Amino acid sequence: MSAMPKEGDLAQEAEIVWLEDPTELDYVRQALDKVNTRKGKPRYERDGRLIGYSNLNANAPRSADSGLFTRRTFYLLPHDRPNQPDDPDGPYKVGSPLEAVDPRTLRPGSVGEKTTRSQATAQTVPTPS
Repeated sequence: MSAMPKEGDLAQEAEIVWLEDPTELDYVRQALDKVNTRKGKPRYERDGRLIGYSNLNANAPRSADSGLFTRRTFYLLPHDRPNQPDDPDGPYKVGSPLEAVDPRTLRPGSVGEKTTRSQATAQTVPTPS
């Protein structure tokens, strides 16, 4: 399962674990995934790379319908701007995917925000020389 997180979905988050330095990235994609553990690196089955994930509180409940835990993953796909910062024709040279947020705005229990940096507005996009 993968879905867009809402604040209420994140009440059981204890921490966010970064596998890469998020301050170097304009944005990360985020998704809610159903997994069988409360903490630790989850299995990652998307294209691209896993940037981080959330760990849950020790008493976080399992989903009644699936018996799994709902945790966030943070990732980038191969065509995302942070993977191709010098591509002036990339699909996100301006803007970002719907599920993307500035990683500097992420905290446990908080969805995060789009910022001028994550959106790469026309003023912040470098022009090719």
